[in-house]
Amino acid sequence: MSKKVLMVVTNHTTITDDHKTGLWLEEFAVPYLIFKEKGYDVKVTSIAGGEVALDPSSIEEKPEWKQAEAELKNTEKLTKQDADGFDAIFLPGGHGTMFDFPDNETLLYVLQQFAEDERVIGSVCHGPAGLVNVTYKDGTPLVKGKKVSAFTDDEEREMELDQHMPFLLETKLREKGALFEAGANWSDYSVRDGNLVTGQNPQSSGSTARKVVETLEEA
Repeated sequence: MSKKVLMVVTNHTTITDDHKTGLWLEEFAVPYLIFKEKGYDVKVTSIAGGEVALDPSSIEEKPEWKQAEAELKNTEKLTKQDADGFDAIFLPGGHGTMFDFPDNETLLYVLQQFAEDERVIGSVCHGPAGLVNVTYKDGTPLVKGKKVSAFTDDEEREMELDQHMPFLLETKLREKGALFEAGANWSDYSVRDGNLVTGQNPQSSGSTARKVVETLEEA
C-alpha cells in the first residue's frame, strides 16, 4: 500500500499594502516531488481552497517544478474529513502561513488528530506557524519538550519583516515549550523528534522532506 501524504498550504497574500506574500514555492515543490518520487499518494489542500498565490520572491523558472506548480491551480479546501486516511501531513511555509495557519480551527483539529494518533507531522520554515497553537486533547502543546526548528527570529530580522509579523515564530515556539534548534542563517537545518519533523528555512526543504520519508518508511 502506497503511503498517503496530506499537504496544506497558505492562501494569505499580503504582509503590508506594498509587500505581497503567499506560499514559498521551493518549500512546496521540493517536498512534493520527493514524496511523488517515493510513489506516495499526495493530496494538496489549502486553507481557503482554490488557486494558491506564490510569494513573488519565491518564483523560479524551474521546469522540474512545473508538475508541483500545476497542483496549486485549483486546490481543495482543507476540511475536518482530511484528519483521516493519511499517513503524514506536511506544512510548507511562506510568510502567508503566519496569518492564516495559527488560528485556523480546521487545521488545528486535523493536526490534533495526527498528533493523537502519532502519525507523521512535517513542516518547514514558516510552516510551523501551524503548530504553535496545536495541543493534544489534554491541552499539552504539541511542541512542548520536542526538538523543533523553524524560520529563526534572526532570519526574520535580516529580512526586515519582523515588525510586520503577528508574532516571531522562534519566540512563540519557545514560549510553547519547544526545544528550539537552528543552524546558521540560511543554512540547511532540519530536525526529527519522533514523528515530528521540522526544518528551518527554504534551504531545508529537501532535508525536511527526506526526514519525513525516513519516518514513514520506519512505520
